[in-house]
Amino acid sequence: MMLRQLTRRTILGAASLLALAPMLAFAAPSSEEASAFVNDFGGKLVAVMNSNTTLDKKRDALLPLLRQNVDVQGIGRYCLGRFWRQATPEQQKIYLELFEDVLLNAVTARMGEYENISFRLVDNVASPAGQKVTLQISRPNHPSVMMTAVIDGEPPKVVDLYGEGASMRMTQRSDYTAYLTRHGYKVQALIDALKHQLGRQ
Repeated sequence: MMLRQLTRRTILGAASLLALAPMLAFAAPSSEEASAFVNDFGGKLVAVMNSNTTLDKKRDALLPLLRQNVDVQGIGRYCLGRFWRQATPEQQKIYLELFEDVLLNAVTARMGEYENISFRLVDNVASPAGQKVTLQISRPNHPSVMMTAVIDGEPPKVVDLYGEGASMRMTQRSDYTAYLTRHGYKVQALIDALKHQLGRQ
């Protein structure tokens, strides 16, 4: 059985705004810091997606923003769970590189469907995982989408994303664990599946 793609819920939330979304937590940001971070990061993402330019140029502008503001490696380690310690240093390195590409591709693959996006912050609460900032994301002729970004670390970064009550990183961790269980708990099997998913040899 092949490894499934990131869920549609994850991709929708990511492409809409933050797609985004820790193993190691630093000083948690305050409510004000988290709101300011989301307003700044979200505003930059929306500006890219709403710009009148080609999809390739949008992708080129979006990738640095995601790498700077999303804890991709922390999310990747979390998704691998207990298997992270079983992987060799080389496997850990390759896995994180592949995971970043899978996540970023999921975010950018549907950019053409998202234009004239706007958002507003509707809630901000503290949690053990970080500051949870909930946003209402709108686009013309479509229902509004409610997403919650979990912000943690210093400097602040997105460490998780909730859509329809489900955690992106927990959903992906469950998927990876199920895949590894079916394939003899071999991290290399997951690495090979991610390579296949990305169309690599």
